[in-house]
Amino acid sequence: MKMNVSSMVFLLLLSVSSIFGSLVVLSSGVSVFIEWEIVSINSCSIVMTLILDWMSLMFLSFVSFISSMVLFYSGGYMSGDKDINRFMYLVLGFVASMGFMIISPNLVSILLGWDGLGLVSYVLVIYYQNEKSANAGMITALSNRVGDVAILLSIALMFSLGGWNFMFYTDSVALSGIGGIMGLIVLAGMTKSAQIPFSAWLPAAMAAPTPVSALVHSSTLVTAGVYLLIRFSGALEGTLAQTTLFLLASATMFMAGLGANFETDLKKIIAPSTLSQLGVMMGILAMGYPNLAFFHFIGACFIKALLFMCAGSIIHSVGDYQDIRAMGGLVKLMPVSVMSLNLANLALCGTPFLAGFYSKDLILEVAFASSLNEVCFWLFVLATGLTVCYTFRLVYYTLSGDFNLSSLAAVSDEDSVMTYPMLGLGLGAIFGGAALSWLVFPSPYMICLSLDFKLLALFVSLVGGLLGYFLNIMTVNYLLKSLKQYYSVVFAGSMWFMPFLSTRGVSNLFLKAGSFYHQVGDSGWSEHYGGQGSYSFFMISSNYLQAAQDNNVKMYMVVFLMWLMVFVIIMM
Repeated sequence: MKMNVSSMVFLLLLSVSSIFGSLVVLSSGVSVFIEWEIVSINSCSIVMTLILDWMSLMFLSFVSFISSMVLFYSGGYMSGDKDINRFMYLVLGFVASMGFMIISPNLVSILLGWDGLGLVSYVLVIYYQNEKSANAGMITALSNRVGDVAILLSIALMFSLGGWNFMFYTDSVALSGIGGIMGLIVLAGMTKSAQIPFSAWLPAAMAAPTPVSALVHSSTLVTAGVYLLIRFSGALEGTLAQTTLFLLASATMFMAGLGANFETDLKKIIAPSTLSQLGVMMGILAMGYPNLAFFHFIGACFIKALLFMCAGSIIHSVGDYQDIRAMGGLVKLMPVSVMSLNLANLALCGTPFLAGFYSKDLILEVAFASSLNEVCFWLFVLATGLTVCYTFRLVYYTLSGDFNLSSLAAVSDEDSVMTYPMLGLGLGAIFGGAALSWLVFPSPYMICLSLDFKLLALFVSLVGGLLGYFLNIMTVNYLLKSLKQYYSVVFAGSMWFMPFLSTRGVSNLFLKAGSFYHQVGDSGWSEHYGGQGSYSFFMISSNYLQAAQDNNVKMYMVVFLMWLMVFVIIMM
């Protein structure tokens, strides 16, 4: 517990110093670029570079603050775990990797932090040692390895520029002139941020402890891909990768919102909602508004971390039960957790003057004012309504109605170690949006829209809320309407079969091909005429030679007579 408190205090101090540094840099308009030479041999020099601009310092500040809250929260949530110290060290290792990635303007040093994130997240996902966690950790690790390989290939392609400090090239045509490099960077960002077709790993990673989900799978790891693409946004303009990213982000946003409406696991409802917000960030980034994407993901970090903390508090209190159909009436038993959960849900829906409103409303208005194609326009609109729909569904199942877990009468918010961090993040969910909008956008966007488009977001949100309410009434009356459209419900609820395509769809083909080639090749003709056949031939030949070289008078006489006959025949 001492290590827990000391680590939390250190991260809080780092957070405060970083936000002050960000304010200083914002007011002065100056960025600090640090570069020092580690070793120089002949004409080859190895240098270490760091960048401290307003964006990196602000992101580092919020990551440190959320990490400190999660560490404090873990002291209560993981108090019964015998390996809690190991858990804390892993979380600190993750925060260190994230911080290193944030302040690196060099693609090689970014790879170190990037790989550190992937490695530590894998170890955290398999923290509970069972088969489900092992499978979830494997799909997480393998999906992220695709992005790691893309970064490695990008490093090789950037070799022609004479250096890997991409900050020097993102505002020029140098990077876009190298064929394929922006496609690789977009691929890396999509794997980390779980965009289609790499979406399956994020819901699977919910097998990790809830504090890990609050930190890793809501506010840091999944936003690393968005942050990387924000850094490369200057070179992304006008490329094929930008159009592809926009289409896939819009589809991800809609798919995740639809899937969340069919989930019954508390954590797996919040996971697609995270995926939906990542789609919003990627979509507005692909439209050419990197500052707006940064603004939204900073606000979403607070909201998502708070949602996972509230979910963890509820799961912890009801005896590690996660099915929302067995909950209900928790507002009377857990007022602090329920208040925080409602606050986070309202902020996520874009309720006016909460954190999500300032960024989400601005993103929708900018999107409506842009030259969107009709498909992406309707995907944005429908995803907004689905967000409110699954939020109301979650509130209805979990917080209202009768208490279904009657055997657990001791449910309460007594653990202050878990509730204090929730209150801290709750303040961020209330005031964070307004404060960030003043800092990031001192001169606000001027967006002129017709009254129809201005009211469209509000109208869609109201329709989504009503739809969620009516769906709950159907469930309460036990009409089970979904069974009449079973295949459609399975398709929508399984994230368009993405988990099956990412696991069985990939592995079956290669496993069957490997088995066929093993039987035909390794255990078939190539084995007969290859290793085993050669071994048998040389063993038999060596036995004949050994027999011929034995001290046998009969053998010598036979050989002598054979040569004598040959000699006579030649002479004749």
